[in-house]
Amino acid sequence: MPSPQHLLLKQFLTAATGPLARRRPGLGSMRLALEVGSLFQFLPWGVHLESLTIAGMAAEWIRPAGAPAHRVLLYLHGGGYVLGSLNTHRSLIGTLAQRCGLNALAIDYRKAPDFPFPAALDDALLAYRWLLAQGFRPHDIIVAGDSAGGGLTLALLLALRDQHEPLPAAAVGLSPWTDLVLSTATIRRVAHQELQLLEALTIRSWGKEYAAAVPLEHPLVSPSQADLHDLPPLLLQVSDAEVLCDDVLGFAGKARLAGVPVTLQTFAGLVHWWHLFWRLVPEARQALDKVATFTNGIWAAQAAAARLVRPPGPGKSAARLRAHQ
Repeated sequence: MPSPQHLLLKQFLTAATGPLARRRPGLGSMRLALEVGSLFQFLPWGVHLESLTIAGMAAEWIRPAGAPAHRVLLYLHGGGYVLGSLNTHRSLIGTLAQRCGLNALAIDYRKAPDFPFPAALDDALLAYRWLLAQGFRPHDIIVAGDSAGGGLTLALLLALRDQHEPLPAAAVGLSPWTDLVLSTATIRRVAHQELQLLEALTIRSWGKEYAAAVPLEHPLVSPSQADLHDLPPLLLQVSDAEVLCDDVLGFAGKARLAGVPVTLQTFAGLVHWWHLFWRLVPEARQALDKVATFTNGIWAAQAAAARLVRPPGPGKSAARLRAHQ
């Protein structure tokens, strides 16, 4: 049962659905509204901000106090490939970085329709390769993203694998957009829910703007259409009330069949982008804590593997020899 705070949020979003459907605001108006809303989102206490550019692309370091310098979370924000910015997701990335104990690099990748596929993917590749050039080792990098940013995260993994480049330690998708086709069956499933139907029809149009001349079934546009072998461990979170739920479940099943370690966490009755409302909605904080548990598990598994392959020191070898004698 969703929390009272989430029910309040859902009532607010549902009340806004009718006016939005009637007025059909343009992309510019929607971007402006999100930017204005982000004015009231602040970084958590103890998290610091550092602006930079990467080959002309705006980016930010979001640094929690005490985070180790050698590990990093590369975060790709959501927004249907047409919305979102460093401003709209700074608070979410800040609390996620703090909970995971990681410095986070956020990038302002290019958006459709002005910059369709593969612009966003090229920018994600640019940021990842920049981290490697700065001395970060692939197994010390985790890539994460929400919604379209989650889909972009998966596309980044596929592009790196296919180009025989080193893959990160793991990846996290928060309600990732895995299939831009958005089947008719999905539209029918949500047709009785006004909020979900508006969301489905809207992102369906955004998917076409992002793909542009490329088919929606292209594996780097819709990762669920790809061959999913040889990917690093994945954490996928989704709510059963989201338009994207069926596609995420299908992607998780396909990845598991391909031998990918997948941790799938489902939540009941939550709206899309519930993670963004972490200050208000307790389920969002719980979900982000689960991400922290997953990332800590990745580092623990690496440490355990290193202990298994590390040769014993001279003292230990001599002791074992004496014991054998």
